[in-house]
Amino acid sequence: MSIVLDGKALAQSIETELARRVARIRERNGDKVPVLATILVGDDPASATYVKMKGNACRRVGMESLKVVLPESTTTDELVAEIDRLNADPQVHGILLQHPVPNQIDERRCFDRIAIDKDVDGVTSSGFGRMALGEHAYGSATPAGIMQLLSHYRIPLSGKNAVVVGRSPILGKPMAMMLLNADATVTICHSRTQGLPDILRRADLVVGAVGKPEFIRGDWIKDGAVVVDAGYHPGGVGDIELSSVLTRCGAYTPVPGGVGPMTIATLIEQTVAAAEKPL
Repeated sequence: MSIVLDGKALAQSIETELARRVARIRERNGDKVPVLATILVGDDPASATYVKMKGNACRRVGMESLKVVLPESTTTDELVAEIDRLNADPQVHGILLQHPVPNQIDERRCFDRIAIDKDVDGVTSSGFGRMALGEHAYGSATPAGIMQLLSHYRIPLSGKNAVVVGRSPILGKPMAMMLLNADATVTICHSRTQGLPDILRRADLVVGAVGKPEFIRGDWIKDGAVVVDAGYHPGGVGDIELSSVLTRCGAYTPVPGGVGPMTIATLIEQTVAAAEKPL
């Protein structure tokens, strides 16, 4: 029988422990609690929903969420100035710039403006480089959450053949580096990879992170493989055709309730860790 990698249950357990850690921080710092600043540019409904979910998670563990909303017309320089303000605020422990931003903004320049010690979403080039080299950095929240989920369920990675389908700088690429650091043998694929079905049929672990609904077909995945679906699309489907592998795979993340809750839990956990560091 396939193991369900229940991200929702694990995230709830993590939040329980985080609430204890936040209480200790509050006691130590004269009633001051960790603060996560979230920046939302524009009025995209999905982005607004994600920011709201992250704010709710902060409140559940006793943290504060500082919500910054900027207009759709915001320029790169204006967004950089706002990030600089938050970098300089000692009461802010983590900064989240909600992706995506409007087209006129240089997103990479803005991501990289976030101070590395406040980069709790793991989006800066410096943080990625340090993580890839095995040095301390806050990992990109989604892949870091996936790694925590795999560890919790004791999914073996060392020596395993892992295939990551997707190459985004905040999901596919850091996912591959984290798996490589865990001694997996990693192949990075994407929507233009030739012979993708054959590559996937050799995989012990498949991570779907391509951003296309059910792009990865069930019959491309071998029996007993571990299936991690990092996608979420209208209709409650992910990047993988999960319905046809549920009875054949060794383990899988449900959609929803798998990767998504772990992303938020990891973001909050890394903000708490930033607040725990001595000044």
